[in-house]
Formats: sequence, C-alpha cells, structure tokens
Amino acid sequence: MKSLFEVKAVDRMFYEKHLAGWLPDKIIDIHTHVWLKRFKDRTEPGMKGRTVSWPSMVAAENPVEHLIATYKLMFPGKSVTPLIFTNLTGPKHFDAANDYVSLSSRKHGFPALIFSDPCWAASDLEGRIQKGGFLGIKSYLTMAPAYLPTTEIRIFDFFPHHQMEVMNRHGWIMMLHIPRNDRLRDPVNLAQLLEIEERYPDIKLIVAHVGRAYCPEDIGDSFEILSKTKKMCFDISANTNAETFRQLLETVGPKRVLFGSDLPILRMRTRRICEKGFYINLVPKGLYGDVSGDKHMREVNEHEAARLTFFMYEELAAFRRAAHTVGLNANDVQDVFYNNAQRMLGNGKNRR
Repeated sequence: MKSLFEVKAVDRMFYEKHLAGWLPDKIIDIHTHVWLKRFKDRTEPGMKGRTVSWPSMVAAENPVEHLIATYKLMFPGKSVTPLIFTNLTGPKHFDAANDYVSLSSRKHGFPALIFSDPCWAASDLEGRIQKGGFLGIKSYLTMAPAYLPTTEIRIFDFFPHHQMEVMNRHGWIMMLHIPRNDRLRDPVNLAQLLEIEERYPDIKLIVAHVGRAYCPEDIGDSFEILSKTKKMCFDISANTNAETFRQLLETVGPKRVLFGSDLPILRMRTRRICEKGFYINLVPKGLYGDVSGDKHMREVNEHEAARLTFFMYEELAAFRRAAHTVGLNANDVQDVFYNNAQRMLGNGKNRR
C-alpha cells in the first residue's frame, strides 16, 4: 500500500534528534481538519479576499483515515488523539461536512467541534451541537456577512452574541481564528477577546494559532493587554515563531497553552520565514504546483529544498526553543501536549 506522503531521512533524523525524546508519549492535537473533497465549492460567494490559497495546495481532502495515517508517519512511538472539525466548504455541502465530522467522531472516538453558521438561531445551534455529539464550535471570518469588507470583520460578526450565550450556558469549547490584518495586535480583536472572557466566563475559549502572530511584528502590546486574562487558552497550530511562543508562555504560563497542528497543512514540507512582518513558506520547487500567484509561498533551490522537513516539525522545534528559553520542565511540556487539552475535553462526550 502506498504511503500517504514520503518520510525522508532528513525527517527521521530531525524527529529523532529534536523531538522524539522531548515529546510525551500521549499527545492531544487540539486543532485538526477532516473533510472530503466533494464538500468543497470554490465558487462560494464572499470567499474572495478572506482566505489564503496556499493551504489548499497541500491536500485536496483529509478524510479521518488520512489524519490517523499522518500521526503514524510523523509521530512514531507516540499515541495522538485529535480534536476534529471540518474545513471551509461551499454552502450546499455545509451540513454534509459537519455530518461527516460527527460520524468520524463516533466511529473513532475522537472529540469534535461543529463548524457554525452565524445565521443559526440559538436554539438551532444548541440542537445541532447536542444531536451531533459535538463539544463546541469552530467558525471562520468567511462566515461573516458578505457585505462587510474583510478588513472590517470583527469576531462577533461570525460568533454572534446569541450563540455565545448558549455556549456560555453549556460551558462549551469555542475555537477562534481571529480576523483583521493586524492579527493579534489589532485593538478591536484584543478588546473583543477581553469582552468574551468577561461576558462569557464559562466558554472554553481557544485562540487559534496564538492569534495568528506568525511574525514578531504581529505581537505589538498584545501580551501586555492579555496578561489581564485568567481563562482563555491559546493553541500553537501552524505557527513557527519562537518569539511569539516565548512571550505567550511568559504571559499566561504553560497551563493555558495547547498543542495544535492544523493538519493536514502541517504535512507541508517547508520552512517559514518573516520579511518585514510578512510570513513566507519556503517550499521545494514544483512540489505544490504553481505557487507564483501566492505571495506567502516561495520556491527554493534543490540544495536548500533537500534540507526542508515538515511544517509540523518546524512548529514543534520552535516551541521547544521557546520552552527551553523560559525554563519549562517535563511536567510543563506534558501539560501543553496532553493534560491541558484533556481537562478541557473532559470525557469527550457532549453534556446533554
């Protein structure tokens, strides 16, 4: 049987040298996508300008079986449990994509989130979560009303208050990919993050990708402001910025940080760099087709390409550097990669 993707000697060496002995044996990945390619609709209105194109170059689909196979290839000797939710889909496939996640959750015993639509009434959201056995919600700025310019979208435009009230009442999980060009340092984002914590204290809030602070310029005074928070958590998915991780750990401590991958895009063979606050994924020439139209992608020569490993390993190595800098011990690492998520997920079943 053909392997899902190639694991090269450079990958095995990197894993054994930098990660295998440092990672705990049991891991929870709090941020993963599963979907089938028949759910995708590239003609969906309102998408233009609200998403980046490069993630779609890594995988056309990620059925749950591919996710399981990925862990076996990337984490030999480890046991990894994912929290799953779907990817962006066209409107006519929205329900089918969520149904597939629910089915996969029941079949494999994986915890799951529903991809929510801000148009749903509070009772509709509540019923869908309970019926599907979900533990909470994930959404995205593409779900905000189409008339809003991308730069003006706010968190509450795709996570409306009537839905937040339901989430708070049940103490459900909310996976938040913040909007706006300034990312984590945006004052509107920061104000609304503080509002969520104060107004909806029982929501289990996860700020994905450490607020998309992929470059040092994305940070600003955000961690000084967020030092006032007590509950919200942050996942490190698809982020390789050790400086962001360092400031995060120094601000909130290791018990509010969660390992997340954003699979399947972490299968990408890449090294991320920043140039004047703009992140660029360095990739082997031709591996992901024509990347000339994506400003976040840059092909490198054959010599440099031969040294590239997985995005997953680059993320983990960057976090390990930050962990070393701030002095995390083995128990702290165990918290980030397993214990914190285990407490948040509980027994993995929806509380009816």
